[in-house]
Amino acid sequence: MNSPSAPGLRRWADAALLAVVVVTLAFFALTHEGLYALDDYYYARYAHQLLHGTFELGPDPEGRLHDPLHERWLIFGPVALCYALLGVNIISTTLWPLLATLGCSLLLWLSYRRREPLVAAGAVLLLGLHYFTLNLSTYLYPDNINMLACLAAALALNAGRRAAQPGRWGAGFALLNFAALLCKETVVYYVPFYLGLLLLDGYRRRHGRFWLSAALTGTALLAAYLLFYQVMTDDALYRIHLIEQTNNFLKEGNFLLGNRAALLARVTYGPLLVFIGSGLGLLLLLALGSGRPTAADAAADRYFWLGLGLSTLAAFWLGSTSLSQYNPITLQPRMMTPLLPPLGLAAAFGLRDVLLSGRRAGLYAAILVALAAFDRSSVAVLYLGWAGTFLALAGLARRSAEPGRWPRPGSTGYAGLGLLALGLVLLLRPAYFMGKPSASGHFAQDRVLRRQLPPAPVLLLVDDFLAGNVDFYFDFRVPADLRIRRYWARDSVQLAPNQPAYLLLNRATLSNPELTRKLLRYSADSVLRWYPRRELLARDGPVELYRVQLHGADSASTNSLAQ
Repeated sequence: MNSPSAPGLRRWADAALLAVVVVTLAFFALTHEGLYALDDYYYARYAHQLLHGTFELGPDPEGRLHDPLHERWLIFGPVALCYALLGVNIISTTLWPLLATLGCSLLLWLSYRRREPLVAAGAVLLLGLHYFTLNLSTYLYPDNINMLACLAAALALNAGRRAAQPGRWGAGFALLNFAALLCKETVVYYVPFYLGLLLLDGYRRRHGRFWLSAALTGTALLAAYLLFYQVMTDDALYRIHLIEQTNNFLKEGNFLLGNRAALLARVTYGPLLVFIGSGLGLLLLLALGSGRPTAADAAADRYFWLGLGLSTLAAFWLGSTSLSQYNPITLQPRMMTPLLPPLGLAAAFGLRDVLLSGRRAGLYAAILVALAAFDRSSVAVLYLGWAGTFLALAGLARRSAEPGRWPRPGSTGYAGLGLLALGLVLLLRPAYFMGKPSASGHFAQDRVLRRQLPPAPVLLLVDDFLAGNVDFYFDFRVPADLRIRRYWARDSVQLAPNQPAYLLLNRATLSNPELTRKLLRYSADSVLRWYPRRELLARDGPVELYRVQLHGADSASTNSLAQ
């Protein structure tokens, strides 16, 4: 086996980071769909309230306790700063998730570029080009922000236990876990591994200063946190009680009540199907393969990340979102983000073994073909592409006996070809979505609302989805004399004298299957049939603005279209 050039491999790590940064920025610019659901709207509204001093620190005055999003300060807090600098718009709203996404790749690169450049390159590609990592960079959701905090905490734990100043690292480890807690509660997925490592180090009498510093700092932070809630809500355990109440409030649609028949599948084979269907089969395969190295290791980091990955996987698979009742977390790709960094790093060590030795490439290719045959969805294309990559690496390894003709396992060229092919296959799914037309028409809708809508007082008729977040387009301050009504209120709404009525029609929203399955029970054509007396005033892509005359309204109250 040739000894690869360290500077050459570092250049591949640099190229991987540059590629991921470029793709992430391009994906953010080309696929952004604006607000997605209630969660991102609530986070944005909390950020605006925080900026303007209207954020309520205490509980809901009605005592409903159904909003755990309110306590995730590190999601909407930085967004408030973005609003102060850039104003309220969808870019300033989602800039923080974008930076967190890029930050994860940067941390991986900084941690491993010098001593394990192949691991750095592989981890950056496997995590940074994963479709759902990119997708979550475009929405104000906590997942990628939480992933950054979880990854930073795990890196601090791994580095601090062997650092020259373990006390500082221990304090930083506790602080980063506290930051993750302020992002999302799923940081608890890492707790079993933390406790296991603490017990192991205690048994071996090692790293005592690190753990002592972490314990003292963590205790101080947790005490201050509980004291804050005691002062503000008269309940030190308010956040736990809030989560429990939320579980009770939503139980009709979860595995406890509304979907009880699916519980067995959820805790047995269900997660595996979701992992395979979301494209994580490659990471699982390589991570499991990393447990038996085929090439010499300069560090034992692979076992740290494999242990954390498997422990987190078990917590995701079998854990509960509630302390009082068993309720597994919903199987959605965005819920898996705490799992991605340790699994991605373990997989990067498995990939490193292949690129340095050429071994197991043929075996991985065969398993990936089997996954493609099993999945039978569009993701099967990715598995076939990865199978082709490993098959080519296996073929090159066999031909490497011919001197001077083919790159050999362990060479810079062999590693570069493997990383390039892997990255190109990973890019297929993001590239497909970057080429698709918008499913929301957000930017066109934003331009029409901000620039084309006549000055108030007017009545504006909108779809049910926009009605729930239309104040976002007016910096959360809808003019008092701008009345917003849903389409179906056409026969009951009363107009003031000389008040015109307008209708905003977003054809992208009204044809979005994610909305039309449950929320929007009408099409663009049916809406227009409800308002036959209309005049088109503006069109921007899929978004149209009409002036309409309502049924039964007299000419004085509607400013007849004939005028």
